[in-house]
Amino acid sequence: MKNKNYTIALTQIALDGTPEVNLKKCMEWVKKAARQGGQVICLPELYSSFYFCQSENVDYFELAEPLHSTSFTAFSQLAKELGVVIIVPFFEKRAAGLYHNTAYIINADGTEAGLYRKMHIPDDPSYYEKFYFTPGDLGFKAFDTRFGRIGTLICWDQWYPEGARLTALQGADVLFYPTAIGWHPHEKVQYGEKQYGAWQTVQRGHAVANGIYVAACNRVGFERPVEQSAGIEFWGASFIAGPQGEILAQASHDQEEILLAEINLAQMEDVRRNWPFLRDRRIDAYGDITKRFID
Repeated sequence: MKNKNYTIALTQIALDGTPEVNLKKCMEWVKKAARQGGQVICLPELYSSFYFCQSENVDYFELAEPLHSTSFTAFSQLAKELGVVIIVPFFEKRAAGLYHNTAYIINADGTEAGLYRKMHIPDDPSYYEKFYFTPGDLGFKAFDTRFGRIGTLICWDQWYPEGARLTALQGADVLFYPTAIGWHPHEKVQYGEKQYGAWQTVQRGHAVANGIYVAACNRVGFERPVEQSAGIEFWGASFIAGPQGEILAQASHDQEEILLAEINLAQMEDVRRNWPFLRDRRIDAYGDITKRFID
């Protein structure tokens, strides 16, 4: 790990139901991001297919892949070729009947810097993830890469300050949140602005509370794999926030884009010196945080 600044890149793209097509497309976007200066490059959640969790369908388990198979082989070779770190979120088949929502952190030499399994699993209308995914069992982790120490969480994890804190406490410079989130078309007019605002606000809060960079990489486009459903309009709006919650880069709601920002370690340290939230934590008083509810 190098103690110097580095550039991160988010690839906000639309995806379809064909893994081979998505693999080729994502590899091209990683190359494009690398040409623009990205050194740590993140793909959206479940990059290899449409967002199949809109319904409960056992056939979609066929989209899963074992560890170190197609996705790892392809992106490992690409990372080594380009000399970049790639975050690859994919649908993991761990064993028969046991699946995870997982991300590889592939180092710039093509080796595996780390593996993260999504910890918080939602079960909401059109987000029926509990049908597909077993909660992660690797915990919250930070990983050393050629360019810096990074943390990777996934989508629903982004609402939980505990996950952000525990990852930050392991020395991560930046929290990546590969994501698949959007509006239900019938709710957008009434709730859409508040939903999107809450999503960005809570993650900017993680940046502030931990004095850390936060990067949320969403997909974009309308997906309706089940004809009788309303579908989801993924709201894009990927962003990168600095350690005071300031927006460093912001994508549109409806276009495929690459976002770039520099991780400035001196600035991060300066913010933490002046806003010493980690120093002033009352770790002696937080034992009840592990309880479901305090009656």
